[in-house]
Amino acid sequence: MTSHLVLSLAQSGSHWIDFNVGLLADRFWANTIDGLAYGSIYALVAIGYTLVYGVLRLINFAHSEVFVVGAFGAYFTFVALGYQPGPTSQTGLGALIANLALALAVAMIASGAIALLLERVAYRPLRKRNAPRLVFLITAIGASFAIQQGLYLWRGANPEPAIRLVRPEPVFEFGNTRITNIQITVFVASIVLLIVADLFVGRTRLGRGIRAVAQDPDTAALMGVNKERVIMLTFVIGGLLAGAAALFYVMQIPQGVLYNGGFLLGIKAFTAAVLGGIGNLRGALLGGLLLGVVENYGQSLFGGEWRDVVAFVLLIGILMVRPTGILGESLGRARV
Repeated sequence: MTSHLVLSLAQSGSHWIDFNVGLLADRFWANTIDGLAYGSIYALVAIGYTLVYGVLRLINFAHSEVFVVGAFGAYFTFVALGYQPGPTSQTGLGALIANLALALAVAMIASGAIALLLERVAYRPLRKRNAPRLVFLITAIGASFAIQQGLYLWRGANPEPAIRLVRPEPVFEFGNTRITNIQITVFVASIVLLIVADLFVGRTRLGRGIRAVAQDPDTAALMGVNKERVIMLTFVIGGLLAGAAALFYVMQIPQGVLYNGGFLLGIKAFTAAVLGGIGNLRGALLGGLLLGVVENYGQSLFGGEWRDVVAFVLLIGILMVRPTGILGESLGRARV
């Protein structure tokens, strides 16, 4: 009976899944470049998940809404600067850089502030009461829905009209692939921020405090580390990086500012963190880049509707072979 069904589907020309190796080969470099740009955004958001998990052993599911708040911050900065939906406005290079820098600052401050508020309002009271880990997880999910519904009541269900500050322009060609200014900007800026975050955690006094609390919070407190300050700093750093990712996302997808626009991206960023090794900053970078590239390959090979499926199948496959992720070290044991 199954063979008759497959035969009838083949005869009728109906396909529920493609296997287009030719398209994958033709778009290999285009998918790679675009995947690296998206993957660097995933990596920036994944840092927030991995830092909080490394210090508190908490999956902060509200981190996706921290990202969305940053996206709204960047968008309304564009509006305040006089940009309107529609064709790309003609702006001088100096003014454009200044406007993007301002939008970046506002997005990072907005996300950092909401991350700090989450820590103070949602999680700190639970820590003071020594609540079970399951309560933290339920609170994280509840906080995520609360922020999401607050944004819905404020802006409604429709995405904000797209505003594009930068018109995608090819800068150079690699093979038959044109690499645009937006792809270069997003990738390079994201990598710089990720390197700065890694150096901060690995080389500064505050960063050593973060690693000490991640390794043994009680011993760190006995050695003079202010655990509450470290936890607060961890949330703020994750929020700042999520805000930067939000601006880059809005540059890449101008129509993506939506009250629940961070849900799927947040799941993918969490997937990237687990893929690279949850609690490992460099693992978050590796996982994000790998995820962005592989899901683009899957889109060409199997069809666009399978893009998200490929990302999660990749996660399952890696975890079956290496349950701790690709790099696998925790934040407290990471060698810098």
